[in-house]
Amino acid sequence: MDTSKQQLATFAGGCFWCMVSPFEELPGIIRVVSGYTAGHVENPTYDLVCQGNTGHTEAIQITYDPDVFPYAKLLDIYWQQVDPTDALGQFADRGDSYRPAIFYHTEEQRKLAEESKRALQESGRFDKPIVVTIEPAAPFYEAEDYHQDYHKTHPFRYKMYRRGSGRDSFIEQHWKMNKNEDELRARLNPLQYAVTQHDKTEPPFQNEFWDHKEEGIYVDIVSGEPLFSSLDKYDSGCGWPSFTKPLSKASVKEKSDTTLFMLRTEVRSKEADSHLGHVFDDGPKDRGGMRYCINSAALRFIPVSQLEEEGYGEYRSLFV
Repeated sequence: MDTSKQQLATFAGGCFWCMVSPFEELPGIIRVVSGYTAGHVENPTYDLVCQGNTGHTEAIQITYDPDVFPYAKLLDIYWQQVDPTDALGQFADRGDSYRPAIFYHTEEQRKLAEESKRALQESGRFDKPIVVTIEPAAPFYEAEDYHQDYHKTHPFRYKMYRRGSGRDSFIEQHWKMNKNEDELRARLNPLQYAVTQHDKTEPPFQNEFWDHKEEGIYVDIVSGEPLFSSLDKYDSGCGWPSFTKPLSKASVKEKSDTTLFMLRTEVRSKEADSHLGHVFDDGPKDRGGMRYCINSAALRFIPVSQLEEEGYGEYRSLFV
């Protein structure tokens, strides 16, 4: 890759543990690092920052290719991770070190950030002022190794912390798709509606994508949010489309399912809350060991040749 095209984006949204995963698996994202910025002490430590004497804010710094994933789309994701009306911290974490902020590296980033902030305020999604500050980027210091990729190195503690902080419930409340039942019934066929809205399961081997081999991505039939790639699809023999992983773990959510007198893990889409299927740990061991068993009726396929015109151009880089 031509490193001369790489750019930096720096965002603060409370605890930096929770800000990494929404960005890290997206196409064009090269690196996401947790750290400290906008303070007045060189090389701060976590303990010093927590004491509130350095002026630093917990933040993440993203190295990305803007030709693949533009800054405007990074901003869209950023807003959906924070409470933009709270300047005094984020969720359970209070104080200046947890304040939300966008740190711009170029004049173009500043303009885009201000435009997106203004658009969010005018959207009426929040009934309070949007108070996230937009500031010039300051020296960024990487946090200790212990804090890097915390969601991977301490998954159980991370999930418990994130759930207990109130972040997930806030995001679901404010960013979940507002669905019109009449519109959905008119747009979806009966099987698509039953699967996505009432958690039904389509017949195996008698569905659209179980044996589909064309290159492209699969999106939520309800919302259009990107979910899976043909690159991660494989023949599991179960009769439903099977994938080793989603395009991004942040695009799906998992819930315990005790129906049918068994304990399973249900998979739902993040934005539309569509029922997609279930995930099992009997997938290919050399590809992570997971099997995302998904209903075709919950999916719409976008072939590689149509990614740009359908608005998914950033995923084209996966197929070169």
